[in-house]
Amino acid sequence: MLQGHGDDKHNYPGIRSNFSSNIYPHAELTGLKNHLREKMDMIDSYPEPEPHSLETAIANKFGISADNVLVTNGATDAIYLIAQTAAKNKLTHFSVGALPTFSEYEDASRMFGLTQSNCCDETDNTRHTALWLCNPNNPTGDVYSKDDLKDFAQKFGIVVIDQSYEDYTLAPMMTHRQAAESENIIQLHSLTKTYAIPGLRIGYVIAPRNIITMLRENIRPWAVNALAIEAGKWLVENNVQVIPDLQAYLAETQRLRAMLNQIPGISAAETQTNFFLVEMASKTAADLKDYLARKHHILIRDASNFRGLTLRHFRVSTQTPEENDLLANAIREFILGYLK
Repeated sequence: MLQGHGDDKHNYPGIRSNFSSNIYPHAELTGLKNHLREKMDMIDSYPEPEPHSLETAIANKFGISADNVLVTNGATDAIYLIAQTAAKNKLTHFSVGALPTFSEYEDASRMFGLTQSNCCDETDNTRHTALWLCNPNNPTGDVYSKDDLKDFAQKFGIVVIDQSYEDYTLAPMMTHRQAAESENIIQLHSLTKTYAIPGLRIGYVIAPRNIITMLRENIRPWAVNALAIEAGKWLVENNVQVIPDLQAYLAETQRLRAMLNQIPGISAAETQTNFFLVEMASKTAADLKDYLARKHHILIRDASNFRGLTLRHFRVSTQTPEENDLLANAIREFILGYLK
């Protein structure tokens, strides 16, 4: 596991604006909290050994069979489950999409003995390779086209498409049904991110029935707790929307990018989501992070530990317009103070 993910507020007391987590920061979840208060007696008993009731709710929402759904203890749990299953079913290699990307794909694959190959190079090992794609990609916010995804699926033994941030973009995504009806696509989803509930670990997999069957052979009983299952069902069945206006939210992201790009020595990259990478011409992301946290109570994501990035890279996700203005002004203060 990579040491140093985002949302490490516990290391910086007094944080008032958290730009380090990609999850929507202002979700209205009063209804869910009230519902769970009424279900607290559930902690007196074991949860379902496998969360079939939530799998059925997800299947009903997207018009597919529950045989195509597997609920896990967060999307990261699914990543390790897929790597384990791939290794047991004679896949020998793995590749990841364009760097930088989420590190757990490599960590999980290596843990179960898979050998890394160069992404997208068609070799003798291609049909024995699991390709991991983050779409939209963390930390860049880039999105693969549907044509690219189809091409990958024709070349590789298994293509794992992590769509955890699918509800944070207006770009077209592969549908649940398309993944369920494929031959070799495994699609990852994150209720944690869709509904802005990072404290409740709920993810799920959509895949062809035969792949779901293989994955079930390796799952741990009672892996998803009773309150998480209940929360997932309530959110899915009530069709909760946590981002009231996605188009406006993404427009604010572009406004924040533009403000940062006006600061000398700052380059904010393009994105199709609510988060994006920023590179400084000098100083380090760690220096900036510490300055913002201690002087302005603002937290950013030091992105230097993503493979392919440098000590000068950091990632931010859009907050309110007022918070975004504060961030831009604080970064300008840091840069101009250094340049004096």
